[in-house]
Amino acid sequence: MTLKANAITSRKILLAEDDEDDRLIFSAIVNDLSNVNDFSFEAVENGIDVLQYLDTHVEALPDLIILDQNMPKMNGRDTLAAVKGNPLFEHIPVVIYSTYNDSRNIEECIAAGAEQLITKPDSFEGFREMILKLASRYLKIVPELEDNTL
Repeated sequence: MTLKANAITSRKILLAEDDEDDRLIFSAIVNDLSNVNDFSFEAVENGIDVLQYLDTHVEALPDLIILDQNMPKMNGRDTLAAVKGNPLFEHIPVVIYSTYNDSRNIEECIAAGAEQLITKPDSFEGFREMILKLASRYLKIVPELEDNTL
């Protein structure tokens, strides 16, 4: 299954992830998928970098922000609060992903404005599946079956 974008304009994901290996995996998957689809991503290492990125890209904001919950300098929840507290950025969907997801953490993130909180994948295929689902839901990229069957 591949994904096909509905819109003509390119869609962008902003990833905040302090783990270099996870950023590289994410990059490899998105680059592979973007050969078929019109979406891209930018990666930063922490929440402060997210806010700086948004401030300097007001004319070309991302369509989705994915935040690692546990980052240095500014964690995912604090970054979420800053993004949702800014009228210029509050419309951008934010997904938090974490290695742990207890019910209290999920409730707090959703109450703070996260679209969802998901468990961080532990495999390449898990990352690929996560990215496909997020692209489909938030970037309006719909699955297109390679063999044109259901």
